[in-house]
Amino acid sequence: MLAGLAGAVAGGLVGYFAFIWIARQGFYALMLPGGLAGFGASLFVSDRSALRGVLCGVFALALGLLAEWRFAPFIKDPGLGYFLAHVHRLQPITLLMIAAGGVFGYWLALGRERGIRSGEGTNQA
Repeated sequence: MLAGLAGAVAGGLVGYFAFIWIARQGFYALMLPGGLAGFGASLFVSDRSALRGVLCGVFALALGLLAEWRFAPFIKDPGLGYFLAHVHRLQPITLLMIAAGGVFGYWLALGRERGIRSGEGTNQA
């Protein structure tokens, strides 16, 4: 579990900085931090864990909100508290991209069972 969560943090950091860099180039890849958090978690695990998926999904959502706040805070008050209190005022596509990053973070961090299950990989006629 800890290896997966450490991978999520590493992937999330890469995704966060990649998002900021890409956004400064004129593109908007807000799903990237959450998706890379889930991908990073999946690199270090060999089992399937719903708990890890949920933890990474929540982390991915928080990371998406943090990335959006750092890139485009509200003009009236640039503080994080104000941003979180008024997150419902973001554009719908922004909210969808943050949510999609959370879904990818959850889905990718779930992991998968490795190896062949009984009955798979055999040619039974």
